[in-house]
Amino acid sequence: MRTYKKLIVGTVLSALVLTACDSSEEPTAQGTDTGERTELRVAYSAQPPILDPHEQLAIAVSDVMRHVMEPLVTIDSEYNVKPMLAESFEQSEDGTEIQFVLREDVVFHNGKPMTAEDVEASMNKWLGAAGSRNQFHEDAHVEIDGDYEVTLHLQQPLATALPLMAFTSTGFPGIMPKEIVEEANEQGVNDYIGTGPYQFEEWVTDQHIHLSKYEDYVSSDVPTDGLAGEKSSNVDDIYFEFVLDPTTRISGVQTGQYDIAHSVPFDSAEQMDADPNLENLYYPGGFLNVHFNKREGFFVDQEARQSLVKSMNNEAILTGAYSNDNFYDLNHNIMMYHQLNNWDSDEGLDVYEQQDPSVMEGYLDAIDYAGEPITIITTRDYEDQYNGAVVLQEQMQQLGMNVELEVYDWPTLLEVNQDESAYDIYVMGNVSVPEPSSNYYFDPNYPGWTTLPDELFELRNAASVEDGIDAYDDLLAWYWEEVPVYKVGDYTRFLSYSTDVEGLDYLEGFVLWNIQKEN
Repeated sequence: MRTYKKLIVGTVLSALVLTACDSSEEPTAQGTDTGERTELRVAYSAQPPILDPHEQLAIAVSDVMRHVMEPLVTIDSEYNVKPMLAESFEQSEDGTEIQFVLREDVVFHNGKPMTAEDVEASMNKWLGAAGSRNQFHEDAHVEIDGDYEVTLHLQQPLATALPLMAFTSTGFPGIMPKEIVEEANEQGVNDYIGTGPYQFEEWVTDQHIHLSKYEDYVSSDVPTDGLAGEKSSNVDDIYFEFVLDPTTRISGVQTGQYDIAHSVPFDSAEQMDADPNLENLYYPGGFLNVHFNKREGFFVDQEARQSLVKSMNNEAILTGAYSNDNFYDLNHNIMMYHQLNNWDSDEGLDVYEQQDPSVMEGYLDAIDYAGEPITIITTRDYEDQYNGAVVLQEQMQQLGMNVELEVYDWPTLLEVNQDESAYDIYVMGNVSVPEPSSNYYFDPNYPGWTTLPDELFELRNAASVEDGIDAYDDLLAWYWEEVPVYKVGDYTRFLSYSTDVEGLDYLEGFVLWNIQKEN
């Protein structure tokens, strides 16, 4: 369907190792030989609510802070778990302990060497925060075994532990100095000090976040692969500028005001492709999900949910949301298309592909449906969600259902979907997750209110990731039988950037280390 999509899972990495220019002929990309500082300006589509990655699952937090803070482990381009601040790690045979041997050359931005005390404090904070996604038992904790050794103790096996720790898209366990952790409040830490290639300088509300090159950064000496391995800070200053209007982001990158325009609208792809001064980078966006209110209303009944799914035309909804098939994938798995090497199953495919309107028509006849209103809530702040909701409404109306569409701004939608008496359905794009049981709707308090099945805990409590993969079939079969959420498909986003920027990558978030920029 697409040829360019293969770029998004790490093949761009070959461009990350570049030959430096001869400083006797022209300024270097870093600008250090000439005394000039090289700036990278990113027109970013949202402002993060806070900057503590432990406490907030918004991707805007991680897009910035993954350059400042680093976890013990991370992922390579094939999504294998690899060491980062850890020198090595080993899981016990029964899956209840994971031992980490730490690198001894790591220095925080305040000049303090990283030791096991910092890791213990940071990890125990993260285990009790939003980033751990409520998957760790309350007795899970990290203990110090030596100056540069720690062990994560689990009450029972948790196959998802290492993938959760390695996933830096949202809520990642960045390591911070012990004293910073101890001063944190309910909103998180007050000082943003990490070990990454860039250090935090300032956050000017509604304007920008400024990061600067950390001159004393000590990189891993392992070759770069995905988010693992060697990192270099070739640009002196990075500014994430908050530009909420997509038209302004587009015009700004075209005129050179910005080097990168984040989250460019789908219908602008041809325009940006035609600009000789720009390149486009396509990357996995997330899932388009139809969330059912399972506490009150029409879709409390499992048969109603499954009848709807069996009757819908998935491709029509995705086309309405994303314009053309360059920006979506038909995928019934509850992981994204770029994660199917590990998480791929045919369970439930027959339900997803049925697309037979007579199923819902038969259900409506059986319950003597008399035109009771069904409410879909949505927002125009994200046009794909709104457009997908419109097509969903049209298809449901064609089946004889009385469907009302209520439109709110984004903050209000997030309030209304907490009210079980206010709606039947909301359509939302959910970002990718490290493993299936981390999907947001598997939190019983997440709007829609899913009762968690035994199959979910069988996957989580497996002794290893491999055993968890084996349990995925059962979870996916339950998902398409119960249909707590109707996954319509996957979507792809893209960003546009100046041809002066080389080596830009996107792997579950921005990768701005290892890039070069011509002055």
